[in-house]
Amino acid sequence: MGMAENTSIPVNVGVVLDLDSDLDGRIALSCIEMALSDFYATHGDYKTRLVLNTRDSMEDVVGAAAAALDLIKNVEVQAILGPTTSMQANFVIDLGEKARVPILSFSATSPSLTSIRSTYFFRATLNDSTQVNAISALVQVFKWKEAVPIYVDNVYAEGIIPYLIDALQAVDARVPYRSVISPSATDEQIVEELYKLMGMQTRVFIVHMYRSLGTRFFAKAKEIGMMSEGCVWIMTDGLTADLLSSPNPSITGTMQGVLGVKPYVPSTNELRDFRVRWKRKFQQDNPYIIDAELNIYGLRGYDAATALALAVEKAGTTNFGFRKANVSSSSSTDLATLGVSFNGPSLLQALSNTSFKGLTGDYHFVFFLKKLLLLSKAKLCNAIITHRKGLLN
Repeated sequence: MGMAENTSIPVNVGVVLDLDSDLDGRIALSCIEMALSDFYATHGDYKTRLVLNTRDSMEDVVGAAAAALDLIKNVEVQAILGPTTSMQANFVIDLGEKARVPILSFSATSPSLTSIRSTYFFRATLNDSTQVNAISALVQVFKWKEAVPIYVDNVYAEGIIPYLIDALQAVDARVPYRSVISPSATDEQIVEELYKLMGMQTRVFIVHMYRSLGTRFFAKAKEIGMMSEGCVWIMTDGLTADLLSSPNPSITGTMQGVLGVKPYVPSTNELRDFRVRWKRKFQQDNPYIIDAELNIYGLRGYDAATALALAVEKAGTTNFGFRKANVSSSSSTDLATLGVSFNGPSLLQALSNTSFKGLTGDYHFVFFLKKLLLLSKAKLCNAIITHRKGLLN
């Protein structure tokens, strides 16, 4: 082990996540770090060692793009884990394609990203369209005849809504109205929309938005009495995962009676062991955060980092440099000076052929409709209803 470490080749990779105010980002980063520690502990003979270069995208599209540009141009990373959201990924994917640097996002779930023609984008998660059948099955089982989707007005929702509408109509459930909420909506605007919903006959609502907006939305719904008996609330898996990992009882306390859909992850001894180890390490590293819960983003981050470590080793150690652009410019943010990774095509091929048994199940990428997507053999489209502090089973 010692000799392998002395002769190992460091390989720079980037991590672009929302870290400053986003708990999920910190959970994911801790899992990525543990993944590499675990991986090299059991692969001491490998020649390569991933070196993480972490950047905070600050919950901002421009922040994510600037972070990715800095990592590619100035650090010459071989790949990037992240970014966090689908809106951020829209920009970062273009940079990865131009520089031939693979972008592995384990949390950008919008189906609309599949329309981006980039062979260097790896969606290391399931896209949002895979959960709509679980939601429509729930509607069908309880024989609800109408449902209203409530969603944030950005790319995060643009991809899933057509699939959701089709799935609901396939089980003879009408969609009489679509409630679209601005990402920057004020509390007053949220309440105004809630009163509009209250005046309708429909009492089944499907909520698809980020935690920052979702927590305010449900808090206002509770304030005006819409969380009582008579209304059915269903959360998509992104919001479910966000709220399940929240240690804040003021947030989870507003969720009494809400149904949450989340992907199926098989329970294994490895997963149970990792949960215990992660909990201990995260508490040591973040003593000011009490009762944080490991979530699907962390597990997917762990598996994505493992996949990247395997692929980098498989791609070989021929050339980790970049071909410089033939322009004269001293600007560190000038796209015209962006280099091209010599190792990009080899790493692309290695990632495409990487498979292993991860914490989230059987893990491999396949080329599908000109897009590289993650498939999980363990119940690809399956989802379960989960509970914690009031979430119903």
